[in-house]
Amino acid sequence: MAVIFPRFLNSPIPLSSLASSLAPPSPRLQFFSSSAPSSSSPMEIAPQKYTDFPFVSAPHRNLMVDLVSTMEDRLDSQLKPCTLPSDVQYYYTPSGNSHGSLYIRSGHTSSPVDFVLGSWIHCKLPTGGALNITSLSTYLNASTDAPNFLIELIQSSPTSLVFLLDLPPRKDLVLYPEYLNNFYENTRLESLRQTFEELPEVQPYYSSALYIRCLTSPTSIMIRINTEGAGEGRMEEIIKGHVHPVAKDALGIWLDRCACGHRNVDEAGKAYLEARDGLIKNKTIEIDIGSSFPSLFGPDIANRVLEVIREAYNG
Repeated sequence: MAVIFPRFLNSPIPLSSLASSLAPPSPRLQFFSSSAPSSSSPMEIAPQKYTDFPFVSAPHRNLMVDLVSTMEDRLDSQLKPCTLPSDVQYYYTPSGNSHGSLYIRSGHTSSPVDFVLGSWIHCKLPTGGALNITSLSTYLNASTDAPNFLIELIQSSPTSLVFLLDLPPRKDLVLYPEYLNNFYENTRLESLRQTFEELPEVQPYYSSALYIRCLTSPTSIMIRINTEGAGEGRMEEIIKGHVHPVAKDALGIWLDRCACGHRNVDEAGKAYLEARDGLIKNKTIEIDIGSSFPSLFGPDIANRVLEVIREAYNG
């Protein structure tokens, strides 16, 4: 499974509300992150990088920066530099209501990593708040059948967060029990998932897209965190004390067993993986991005960014 730009069609905020947020900004609208830069005029908007994460809380930012730096520390020699155009690495609407950043590093020919893809999106909402979504995904190529890695945080208010974390399988877990044992049963992924069951603020999150659900692993974390009435700062406490360490551990498992582990894949297996991965990538653009992204950023920005994503997907 690939999550590049957040799945707006299945997000906690209706797409109609997101699209309407592209209207000229109202002075009453406030960012829920005190660190968010001012955007009263497009001329005042300073360029941002993916690793800046300028619109989220400090614990949220620290989490994402830690994951990106950890991944790059382990995989840097296997990855090419990010060479995206500046207007794709950071983009925003003329109204200043919607901002986004894209980060892609392709793997070298000798690397099992196809590419690393990160993004964040910030959209003002008519309700007076903002939607912030940050994500980091890694895709392996057909030289290995190991799972990919995915993390996404969707925050629609200071007290509401959807947290998605998974190592999506690339083989059928029923037909290949060794795959299930190696990557899921014989790791700590299930115990990491279970830690969230102890938190009263946590409820399961179910994507409305059945296609998305069938791509996840049995140890996937798909939860909604609601801290309304739990006291000021509780969301930041959960991100710092629970989300961050769990995500860091899951990334470590993925790096050790998947990105840096050795798997033998024959020619038939490679053909199967290439076909399966290609289908999932194309479907991701169709249901995750294609219809929602133009509504948020307009056709010009959407076409520019989507073209870069398609190029990464098609190698």
